Formats: sequence, structure tokens, C-alpha cells
Amino acid sequence: MRTHPLIAALMAVHACSALAQEATLSEVTVTGTREGQALAETPASVGIIQGDAIAQGKPSHPSQIMGQVPGVWVNVTGGEGHMTAIRQPLTTNPVYLYLEDGVPTRSTGFFNHNALYEINLPQAGGIEVSKGPGTALYGSDAIGGVINVLTKTPPAQREFNAAAEAGSYGWGRLLVDGGDAYAHDAWRGSLNLTHTDGWRDATGYDRQAGTLRWDRDLGGDALLKTVLAFSNIDQQTAGSSTLTLNDYRRDPTKSYTPISYRKVGALRLSSAYEREQGDTLVSVTPYLRDNSMELLANWSLAYDPTVYTTANRSFGVLAKWRRDFVPMRARLIAGIDLDVSPGSREENRLATLDTTGTGVSKIYRGYSVGSRVYDYDVTFVGASPYVHGEFSPSARLRVTGGLRYDNLRYEFDNNFTASAVAASTRENGGAAVTRYYGQAADGTVSYNHLSPKLGATYALSKQADLYASYNHAFRAPSEGQLFRASAATSAALAQLAAQSALGLKPVKVNQYEVGLRGKTGGLDYQLAAYRIDKTDDILSYKDPVTSATQSVNAGQTRHQGIEAGLGWPLTKALRFDSALSYAKHSYEEWRVSATTDYSGKEMEAAPRVIANTRLTWQPTPASRVQLEWLSLGRYWMDQANTAKYDGHDLFNLRGNWTLSKQLALYGSVQNLADKRFAESASLTSGSNVYAPGLPRTFYIGLESKW
Repeated sequence: MRTHPLIAALMAVHACSALAQEATLSEVTVTGTREGQALAETPASVGIIQGDAIAQGKPSHPSQIMGQVPGVWVNVTGGEGHMTAIRQPLTTNPVYLYLEDGVPTRSTGFFNHNALYEINLPQAGGIEVSKGPGTALYGSDAIGGVINVLTKTPPAQREFNAAAEAGSYGWGRLLVDGGDAYAHDAWRGSLNLTHTDGWRDATGYDRQAGTLRWDRDLGGDALLKTVLAFSNIDQQTAGSSTLTLNDYRRDPTKSYTPISYRKVGALRLSSAYEREQGDTLVSVTPYLRDNSMELLANWSLAYDPTVYTTANRSFGVLAKWRRDFVPMRARLIAGIDLDVSPGSREENRLATLDTTGTGVSKIYRGYSVGSRVYDYDVTFVGASPYVHGEFSPSARLRVTGGLRYDNLRYEFDNNFTASAVAASTRENGGAAVTRYYGQAADGTVSYNHLSPKLGATYALSKQADLYASYNHAFRAPSEGQLFRASAATSAALAQLAAQSALGLKPVKVNQYEVGLRGKTGGLDYQLAAYRIDKTDDILSYKDPVTSATQSVNAGQTRHQGIEAGLGWPLTKALRFDSALSYAKHSYEEWRVSATTDYSGKEMEAAPRVIANTRLTWQPTPASRVQLEWLSLGRYWMDQANTAKYDGHDLFNLRGNWTLSKQLALYGSVQNLADKRFAESASLTSGSNVYAPGLPRTFYIGLESKW
């Protein structure tokens, strides 16, 4: 049956974010104002990954697609786990906001740096990356950037497809997708079933993920879009286990932490109601989230061996009113975000450890679970009203401004009394080592903050525009930073650490950015220069001897750089694309102690150069081959700037071949030259250690459509 005009219009709006790269200034972004807006009138650096690029590449990990945006580096920590660097060093800290169709995938209080594995990325309809602090429409979390993964729109008529893949190291994946449209309804469902044995010892994982979207015309110019998404992940996390230099070079499949694991569950349900009448739009999106994780972490086995379960449920609403005015094409948006997220943590010390070896190359082969060291409930509550305005004093100039007020609090209920808990671990039957865990008293921790923004775009011509912006943002500490302090050697020190954690201040950020984008002679370009100043930055101080970490407020850090995105059709069949960035990240002021001062040092895990260059050859409409070159520059491995990783260059090859209207073959070779490289490199207990990256790996798949 024919699709209702309003359903077709909704699908067209969302499809705009996956337009061809040639249409640089005519592209539409939905992240900045939570609805379609011309990129040419957006005073921000926004990278758009097309839905076609995802469908053709079928990434097995977010790192295989996210680097197409200038200044974005996503690494692999094991399975589909990752850390992200966008105008920041590579970090696990909560400095990014992850969205699915504009709805945050997690609560501010329960940030997860692996957030993209909770989203069905290989079956997404597009990805938008808004770099730097978020707009007034996004509050806490949006410091390094906002990553908005878009669901696929339902089809205009019935369609189904299935793709089966096989690859190196026991890789297997089934992707099933389909949908239909009726008079007033359209739907699409996607299912992702993945298994791999892993290329290193104890690095296998299984994943089941799915997305169901239903769009409905309610009549009276009203639309309803409902999205249900889930992910279940069961993985061995030894993939992020580091190795000594000798093992890294000679035996990279080795793992020192085969006992580590991670089990993840994520469920999200949202229903977006929109009604547009004349110059006014009303949007209300209630949502539910349910997140849980059981983790035995490999990185803390040497100094704080525990196993824990965290869980949180969320109930929230995103409400927005927008009004357009004829004079100066003015637009006013006002709204409020409400979030109530009750959560919990249950954590046990490991009572015994079965190990061999010593130092950083010690192998952890077995364990038993001991006594409880953390057991608490905590509810995050947020209420954040905002206002955003735009107007055009001239035909070429567009001015935007906004203001957001965040009122956030944690309601903490500890099942322990406010005194340190002692727990011991016995290794190989030896003497027990006792550590103490500080406990906070029941209470409430609150944060209130006002975040302004101001920006402007100027059309130099129909093919080019300039923009400039100032954005202020902040980031409240997360649940783990506030209530889960590091273990200490005495009860007094443990309680001191617990009280210190409660005193963590929010991170405050100011970003200044200018940019130029356009098209000339077939060349698409996006250029941006930025500076980010962060005060009270929450950093993980790593003891160089014990490797124990503690979250502390640094004085000030600075992040500044330039980014360039280029696209050029060399011939009718050959296209060149490149995403380049050069940045410097530094501790402007951070005096750790009376004897340790990192002020003036560059931040660790912060390469100055990040580059992704692709050459795509499409000799016929039925065939496509792409060669990709990834280049990562040198970076410091420690906060004191005493050791450096040399960086690396990798090559990947992808291909697609249409065999008939119903069948297509695709495949890829990752790390074509089989080069040894590190996904991360650091200094641990005085030794350089490396997490080796994937060697040459093959994938092949067959896709059927009907």
C-alpha cells in the first residue's frame, strides 16, 4: 500500500542526515537542535557518517567507521569495547554524550565509555558527531563531543534482507533487517547476532542486539516515532590486557588476565510525539532505560582485585516547544529534560588469586570471590530547562544563542555504615593482603550550573560558509567517581579518600571555534580550529609505583587543534576522502603534590596527529573497492612525559560486489600489511606496556534482499 504523506515526510527528514558527501552545505543535521537543520546554518563542527557508508562497510567494531570524522579516534579494548578521543586524549572519563535518535543512551550518573557497544551500530541509519561542548540543548557529559546514532527509517514498501558473515578467529555474524509501510504506519526491525573466538587468548565474545522502530501518523499534523532497542553482551575482556614489550613483539596472543570478563545488558524504549501546526512545533519524548553490567576488571587485578555488578534504570522525558517568526527568520526553542535514574553497586573483593610470574607480566589464572566491599543504592535526578534562539539580521548572516540550567543531584543510600570496610586477598596461599574501602554516609550531593552558548554562520556564497562559536559546558562527577573511592592501606586513609571523592567539583569548559566549509571545483572541504580550556578537570592520578588510580580535580587543562575533512572525485570512478587533525593536549596547571608538578606537560594517550584517508574505486554500479590508510601519531605514555609510543600506520581493504538484484558479496581485510601496533600504550609500575592490536584479519559476507 502507499505510504501516508506524513510518514513519507518523516522518513525524508531523517534520511537527510545520510546524504551523499558531495552535498556538503545542503546536508541536514538533526543533533544541534533535535530536528532537521541545514549544516550551513549550524555554527559547529559536525561530522556526518552516511547510512550508505555503514551499510557498505558493515563495521565489526565502532573503530572501523568512526575515524571517517576528522579528529575522532576510537580504539579497541576487547570485543566491541572501546575508548574514545574527540578533542580530548583517549580516555575512559565521562566527557562524551551518546545518543540514539537524540535520546541519551545512559544517565549522566552512570556513564560507560563503552557506550557504542550498547547500540546496534552496524545496522544504524547514520551517525552524527558534534565535536566539542554540546549546545544548550545538551548539558552534562557533552564536553568532548555528542555522538548521535540514528536508527534506520522504515521502508516505503515491504523489504527484507539478511547478511551472513564469516571471518578469521572464529568470527561469525548474522544481520537481519526488514520492514513495511501501511496507510498510517511504517515499521522496521533489525537483529544482530555476533560471535567470535577472539584473536588473543581469552578474548571471545557473544552479542545479541536488535532495534524495532514504528512510525505512526496520528492525524492532525501529529507523528509518533517509537524505538525499542536492546543489547546483550557476554565477553572475555582480556583484549585490553597489556603486555611487556618482549611479549608484545614476540607473543601478542598472550594474555596475563584470562580470568577477566564483562556481561552487559541494555534496554531502551522511547516514543517521540511531534505535532507541527503552522509556525509552531511541540515535541515530547518519554523514555525508559535499563542498564546492567557484571565486571571482573583486568586493569586493577594487581592493586584492587574485585568483581562487581552495577545497574540503573531510567525514567525520563525530553520536552520541547519551537516557534518560527517571519521577521529575520527568527526561531525560538524552549524545553526541559527530566531524568530519574535509580541505580546500585554491589562489589566484592577477590579472596584468593592463583597466579604465576611476577611484576607487570604476572598471569592471573584463577580466583575465588570474597567479602562485600561496596553495597549501595544511588538515584540520579536531573531537571534541565533550556532556551535556544536564532535569527538572521541579513540574508547571509545567521546568529544563534542559548542558555541551559542544570539542576542535578545524587540521592545516596549506603547499606554499610560510614566507616571503612576491610577485605583481604591471599595470593597462591601466601600471606593475606588487607585493604580498606572508605564508605560515605547516606546523603545528597547536588550540582547547579548555567551554560551559555553563542554562534554565527556567514554565507560567503552558495558554495561556502564561515562560522564562529563560543560554547560553555560542564560535567558533574559520575556515580563511580563520587561514591567508589580507591582502596587504601588503612581505615583512616580509606575514609579520607571517600570524603575527598564527595568533594569532587564539576568540570567546567569553555570552547572557542572558527570554521570554514564548502565546495569548489568538485572538492568538498570542512576546516575547523578550536581551543578548549577546562578547569577543575577530573583526572585519574596514577601512582607510578603501584599503578593505583584516584580521581582528582586538576587545576586546568587545554586542548587546541585544527581539523580538516576533504572529499574529491578524482575521476568518474575514483574518489578521494580524508579526515585529518592536529592537536595538542596539555596540563596547564596540575600540581599533584609538593614534589610532583605536571604543569606544562602534555597529556598521555594524546597523539597530535590523527588521520584517516580513503581511496574508493567504483568502476561499475555493481562493484566497489576501498583502500583505507589510518595514521596515528606519537604520544606520551605517562603523565610525567618520560616514555613515548611511536604511533602507527595501518591499511585496510574493503569491497562490495552486487551479483544480482537479490544477492551481494562483500568483504574486508583489516591490517592489510599485518603490522604490529598497540591499541593503547602506557607506563605501569615503571614498565612500558602495550595492548596489541588486531593482526591481518579477513571477513567475508553474503547479503540477500527480497
